[in-house]
Amino acid sequence: MRQVVLDTETTGLSPLEGHRIIEIGAVELLNRRLTGKHFHHYLQPDRQIDPGAEEVHGISNEFLADKPRFGDVAAEFLEFVAGAELIIHNAAFDVGFLNAELARLENGDVGRIDDICTVLDTLPMARRMHPGQRNTLDALCRRYGVDNSGRSLHGALLDAQILADVYLAMTGGQVTLLLGDEANAAQEGNTVQPVRIRADRPALAVITPTREELVAHITRLAAIDKASGGRCLWLAGGDAT
Repeated sequence: MRQVVLDTETTGLSPLEGHRIIEIGAVELLNRRLTGKHFHHYLQPDRQIDPGAEEVHGISNEFLADKPRFGDVAAEFLEFVAGAELIIHNAAFDVGFLNAELARLENGDVGRIDDICTVLDTLPMARRMHPGQRNTLDALCRRYGVDNSGRSLHGALLDAQILADVYLAMTGGQVTLLLGDEANAAQEGNTVQPVRIRADRPALAVITPTREELVAHITRLAAIDKASGGRCLWLAGGDAT
């Protein structure tokens, strides 16, 4: 089983506002073992970095001035991830940006990254395993004893390496942990009670968002959560980075 653990850094919060990827870092897992193979590039975004984003990752416009553009490394990137399962913490953020970059390519028929690869998001996984707790990458490092002492700023390759260690620790005992949680809930009598609806209650009007609206909404919330260090009030747990 081939997996690629991936992270990005960006000029700002949302690709819908023209923000771009400025760093991609990815490491390879083969049968749950780090192979030592990795993909890493800083990228020239052809736009200014928002001050708030620079405070998070410390990457400056001057540093990126002579770096390649996404189109220059796209073929290498797609070759690295082809056929793999992508493991990403708060995947909506990174996938949204990757899809925006792929759509800008001159041969715009590449498609979406989630059509090319399967994507596993470790954030909802962590929320299921640790409900009611913070599940930022730093919080998971503390919980699983993963060394993140070099993470004074966000960096795509470093964060991908750290997330790989966290993912392996999380999934090493996942079945036992889930069974333990279920057993504890049963012992404490935490059962779900049915909600009774009156038969004469009028039907509620439901307005279903379009796919584009839903993607934009999820991408925006994920971006706010990541940029704010996991303090987005509209996401349960506030733990997206």
